Amino acid sequence: MKRIITGIPPLTQLPAGSVDTHMHVYAPQHLGHPNGPKPPLDFANLDDYLSLQRWLGLEKVVIVQPNAYQTDNRCMLEALDQLGNNARGIVVVTPETSEEELLSMHKRGARGARIMELPGGAVGLKHLTEVNAKIRALGWHCIVQFDGRDMIEHTPLLNQINDTYIIDHGGKFLGPTTPNSSSFKALLKLIDKGNCYVKIGAVYESSYTGGEEYTDVAALSKALIKHAPERILWASNWPHVSQTIEDAPNDAQLLDTVCSWIPNDEVIEKIFVTNPHQLYDFT
Repeated sequence: MKRIITGIPPLTQLPAGSVDTHMHVYAPQHLGHPNGPKPPLDFANLDDYLSLQRWLGLEKVVIVQPNAYQTDNRCMLEALDQLGNNARGIVVVTPETSEEELLSMHKRGARGARIMELPGGAVGLKHLTEVNAKIRALGWHCIVQFDGRDMIEHTPLLNQINDTYIIDHGGKFLGPTTPNSSSFKALLKLIDKGNCYVKIGAVYESSYTGGEEYTDVAALSKALIKHAPERILWASNWPHVSQTIEDAPNDAQLLDTVCSWIPNDEVIEKIFVTNPHQLYDFT
C-alpha cells in the first residue's frame, strides 16, 4: 500500500523554481542499516517522489539522509546522480568521514550534514562542532533536529556555530508551546544572530491540536515567518515515515495549510524560491 502521491492539486500555485528542502528517498536494493528503523521500501522510491513533486508544483529538492540508512549515504547519493542539478543532498558525516569522501559527495550534490538528537539519529549534538569544522571548507551547513523544549539548554552549543546552520521542523517543540514561551523566544534569538535558518515542515509530528489546521504549530510558524521571512524554508518531509499510511497527511492539503500561514505571494516566493536557492546554490 502506497502513500497518496497524486490527486486534486493544491489550491496554492507555487512560483517557478520552488524547492522542497527536506524529504527522504529509499530504494529496494538498499535494505537499511541494522542500527536504524526499517525502511519503507514499498512506497517511497524516487519515482514516487517525482510524482508527488509534479502534483504539488515543485521543481527542485533537497534529499535528506534518512535514519533507516544511518551512515550509509549510497541511496541518497544515487538519487542525486539521477536528478542532477535539480537536487542537493544532506548526508550523514561522522568524525571519521575523510576529506576524500566529502569531496566526492560534494561533486555529486551534497551540501550539508545531518545532526539529529532524537531516537534513531545517526550523529547527535555531541559531534556538532566537529562535524561543522569538517564541512566548513566546502561551504556546507549542518541541519539540526532536537526537541525544541530543550532550546535553551542547547543554545550555548548552537552559539558556538558561526557558520550557517538550519534548525529542523520549526524547532520541533514536542510539547505544548506558545510564541510567548521561553524556549520559542530562545529560537528567535538564535535566528537574530544571523546564521540560523528554520525549516517549516513535519508540522503533524509536533502538533497537539492536530490537522488539518494544526492550530498550535500554526501560531509558532506564523511568528517565525513574521519575525524573519528571509530565514525560513519549507519542507514536505515526504514520505512521512513517522505516520501510518492511514494517518499520513494529504500533501496537497498540507501545502495549502502551510501556505495559508504566509502573508502574501512575496513571502511565498522568498520561502519557496529565494531562500533555498541562495542556500543551496541552485541555478
